[in-house]
Amino acid sequence: MVNVLIVDDAKFMRMTLKNMLSQSVYNVIGEAENGEEAIDQYRSLMPDLVTMDITMPVMDGLSAAKKILTEFPEAKVIMCSAMGQQKMVIEAIEAGAKDFIVKPFDGSRVIDSLNRVMKSSH
Repeated sequence: MVNVLIVDDAKFMRMTLKNMLSQSVYNVIGEAENGEEAIDQYRSLMPDLVTMDITMPVMDGLSAAKKILTEFPEAKVIMCSAMGQQKMVIEAIEAGAKDFIVKPFDGSRVIDSLNRVMKSSH
């Protein structure tokens, strides 16, 4: 099983992702609703993969991803963004994020992205 941490301020989005992943080899071991929570959860759970929303309160996903990747360079972070956030997505990729998924989520695209990121790590 691949352990995943889902980070999104919208509970609905976290549930949507969790449902998509539950039918695959991915196991959701934690959820966070802002960047600070994401960093704490990452440190305590050490997931194999993180899906990180960009726009969140307290600390945005970009800052959280950068912090996680600085502390854990081997971390696998996939950014999630709505259309029109290309600049932030590019910044995230430059910071070390492995991929990005555009909202609204498409089940097969989400799984493809996670599979791609996990394969490229071996």
